[in-house]
Amino acid sequence: DGFKVITSLDKNLQETAEEAVLEGVRRNSELYNGENSALVAIDPQTGQVLAMVGSKDYFGDPVPDGCTPGTNCRFEGNFNVATQGLRQPGSALKPFAYLTAFEGGFTPDTIIWDVPTEFAVACPGVVNFSSKNPSCYHPQNFSLRFSGPITMKEALAQSINVPSVKTLYLAGLENTINTAVKFGITTLDDPARLGLSLVLGGGEIRLIELVGAYATLAADGVYRKPATILKIENADGEILEEYKNDGAQVVDPQGVRLINDILSSVELRSPLFSASLPLTQVSGHQVALKTGTTNDFVDAWAFGYTPNLAVGVWAGNNNRDPLASRGGSVLAAVPMWHSFM
Repeated sequence: DGFKVITSLDKNLQETAEEAVLEGVRRNSELYNGENSALVAIDPQTGQVLAMVGSKDYFGDPVPDGCTPGTNCRFEGNFNVATQGLRQPGSALKPFAYLTAFEGGFTPDTIIWDVPTEFAVACPGVVNFSSKNPSCYHPQNFSLRFSGPITMKEALAQSINVPSVKTLYLAGLENTINTAVKFGITTLDDPARLGLSLVLGGGEIRLIELVGAYATLAADGVYRKPATILKIENADGEILEEYKNDGAQVVDPQGVRLINDILSSVELRSPLFSASLPLTQVSGHQVALKTGTTNDFVDAWAFGYTPNLAVGVWAGNNNRDPLASRGGSVLAAVPMWHSFM
């Protein structure tokens, strides 16, 4: 009908993103049996989506051969994971619990005890990690080790689970969910279904919304809803729809800057990444980074940002088959994120 639709995509960045995802999935397929990935890049100062890759190939054939899309395919086309997929974010929600705690009066130097901890009052006594009692809740750390007293900033930068669950407890579950909602997360709408496992991936999110939340961190707490359309004109040149930069300061910028300082510190994150530390850095830029890996290595994430670019990557399988060989965020998602950045 002669309509003209102008999107927010940057052609060069889109091509770079498609290449990063395609090469990353080829690598993950060989090393970790991971057949899909998605990437979203947003300009934090405008909310405009500069690149969006919903899968390795929208028109690709399902994997493995003979699988049934929507049921048991590790990869399937015609599905945009970035906007349609509901996936567990692992530790990628932790910054919003710490931000809520900082707003409540805690500081990056507050000491938290990283020791075996039972959070369920129905399970008193010594923590038993071999217990299968569903009434108990005693999360493990990814490293299977405990650090004793540790600062909040170290616990966040190194993504240590037990102190993060304690931080959520101190900040308050509902308070933290309210923070996430302010940052544009719309899927955590049933607090009764969520618990202290929220900071370890206990809820589901959409990639584009969580990148928008990290873009809000990059913009010092100014939220802009992710925008993909700049303008729509009809055949007569009349503007039917047009982008407006409607940003809103949703939290005090001081707490956000504390989070940004922590996630930008190469020194603080170095114990977590070890030999992969160079992949967390971008020459000439100070970059904040947070990763996430769900239980059993089903979903792997990397979110990183500067004041002018926020990028999120998901790696995994459509049917939620786990990544093999402990292919978590550092191995399966961070290399793709680094390649694009």
